[in-house]
Amino acid sequence: MSIAVQGVTKFYGEQKALDNVSFVIETGRIVGFIGPNGAGKSTMMKIITGFLPASSGRVLVKGIESSSDSLEIRKLIGYLPENNPLYPEMYVKEYLGFVASFYKNARPKKEAVGKIISVTGLEPEQNKKIGSLSKGYRQRVGLAQALIHDPEILILDEATTGLDPNQIVGIRNLIKEAGKEKTIMLSTHIMQEVEAICDRVIIIDRGRIVADEEKSNLWSKIKQTGQTVTVEFDRIADNDAISKVPGVSAVRNLKDNIWIIEADSEEDIRPAIFSFAVNNNLTVLSLQKKESNLEEVFRLLTKG
Repeated sequence: MSIAVQGVTKFYGEQKALDNVSFVIETGRIVGFIGPNGAGKSTMMKIITGFLPASSGRVLVKGIESSSDSLEIRKLIGYLPENNPLYPEMYVKEYLGFVASFYKNARPKKEAVGKIISVTGLEPEQNKKIGSLSKGYRQRVGLAQALIHDPEILILDEATTGLDPNQIVGIRNLIKEAGKEKTIMLSTHIMQEVEAICDRVIIIDRGRIVADEEKSNLWSKIKQTGQTVTVEFDRIADNDAISKVPGVSAVRNLKDNIWIIEADSEEDIRPAIFSFAVNNNLTVLSLQKKESNLEEVFRLLTKG
């Protein structure tokens, strides 16, 4: 295993930020760590990286307890905090050399800097001051400093916040590439990002873990009650007639010849709709059943 969190609780004064949190992240996994604002994501990540102590509980990184040897743990972890603190007056190449000098077990500094500049696509900007870079390139610098010592584990807190779609794709590809060799824990508010990158999802809400599943199994955490289908006929259909189809509980005309049909039963209603069309001399142009997605699961598990 790479990370083991055992019964971690964290108080800020009288406010409980984490409440008996436990999970294990195996080596070589990309895990999405998601939750609403204030759920405790950043606090948990700071405790794992050794930046914050837990009020109670244990965190082990590669078998090393964070409270006993935080320096050794920091050799194993690359960390990109949410606000990506950088030195704006330093040049990109200069800054990465500065960070590389912290790590005695890293490859020679010049080699490390050259390699990470290439990996993160910073060649065009390497001789510019960090303060003059776009947000996308500053995020790349943040990732570069997290990767400079070739860590076994990456902790990324909101790595794509504030980026435009093209920048997001670039950072996302960097993370996926790094995930081929490293264990990655990724915090984000972008559900599409989790679906695209992660193979496991941990959802935290108000300091407690409410779901910890393989991405493909996450839908089992919500009870499927009923179904919704969208159907397009070749011409206008009668609303009252559709509502009398066995199993239909609600009908809404979305536009023109497109209808939203709901059913309370989990039994697939599409055959009944198709039969209705045949019996009424209608042609079905499209018939789609709405599937649950990660955003819906997240909303249902974290709503008040």
